[in-house]
Amino acid sequence: MKILVVSDCESRYLWDYYTPDKLEGIDLILSCGDVKASYLSFLATFAHCPVLYVRGNHDDRYEQEPPLGCICIDGDLYEYKGLRILGLGGSMRYNNGINQYTEREMNRRVWRLLPRIMRKRGFDILLTHAPGKGMVDCHDLCHTGFETFNKLLDKYQPALFLHGHTHLNYGRNIPRESRYGQTRVVNGYERYILEL
Repeated sequence: MKILVVSDCESRYLWDYYTPDKLEGIDLILSCGDVKASYLSFLATFAHCPVLYVRGNHDDRYEQEPPLGCICIDGDLYEYKGLRILGLGGSMRYNNGINQYTEREMNRRVWRLLPRIMRKRGFDILLTHAPGKGMVDCHDLCHTGFETFNKLLDKYQPALFLHGHTHLNYGRNIPRESRYGQTRVVNGYERYILEL
């Protein structure tokens, strides 16, 4: 399956300079958050596949104007063609944004999903906005990752962990790809295509 991951920054390559061949062969689009609703709606209009998303810490505006033609899987376990995708948006709480959580609040979100995760016998992709704790060399509270995500990866060992939030242009110590145990970790900043 060919997956396009988008996050944090609208890709001019896809949006401003769009040609149909740029989305050709894409089987699924996953957004890690913090992109304009109109951008996701644009992708949903021209792609011949679903666009699934979680909310980023700057996506409060999705409450009034959600991306049209897209599916929000934030706080949900969604299945597409046998692929089980667990969506958990938001970042560490650093002010009063509606898509920000303390570690304890994120842990509670996961506890509510555990019966579904167990029924489905795990998940294949963890789609989040923030990274796992210690996965990215950012030390401010906003960009600190969630230990809850690390625990999910330890227990279920999904094939993929997709996140955004820590922009690749923050510094050269922020990796596009890494590994966490058996899981391939991908920072979806702007756009990235991968095969699963």
